[in-house]
Amino acid sequence: MNDQKDRYKQTLNLPKTGFPMKANLAQREPARLKNWYKQDVYGQIREKFSGREKFILHDGPPYANGDIHIGHAVNKILKDIVVKAKTLQGFDAPYVPGWDCHGLPIEHKVETKVGKAGSKLGYAEFREKCRAYAKRQVDGQRKDFIRLGVLGDWDKPYLTMDYA
Repeated sequence: MNDQKDRYKQTLNLPKTGFPMKANLAQREPARLKNWYKQDVYGQIREKFSGREKFILHDGPPYANGDIHIGHAVNKILKDIVVKAKTLQGFDAPYVPGWDCHGLPIEHKVETKVGKAGSKLGYAEFREKCRAYAKRQVDGQRKDFIRLGVLGDWDKPYLTMDYA
């Protein structure tokens, strides 16, 4: 049986390549993304297209209130495609990601853990807990969006909780 397999193998005209036969994308992807970051791919694109006609995508930010879901992924990937396409068309198309760090979704998540503001803790302490929670969620979502291959100014996002 093994001899027969070897005979069939010899009848195939396969190219000689250094590429692995298995893609192993899940294992190789982190190294590729790390390399993009190390080479500052986004910064190089920004530099090369600086001064050209601008294309600005105004991205409605997601709430910083939990892990990303398929809706977030589809939204960011589609916007990333638009920004990259505009860049390939010659536009200066920066992408500055952002997060909505205020509002009921965040307050509700914090209330489920520490109770309502004014009852178990003061309003200032409650707001500080909301701020800390939002920051943790931003950090987690940022890692996930980067993992999706979305290029952007991830080191300088806009956050609605930042002071002007």
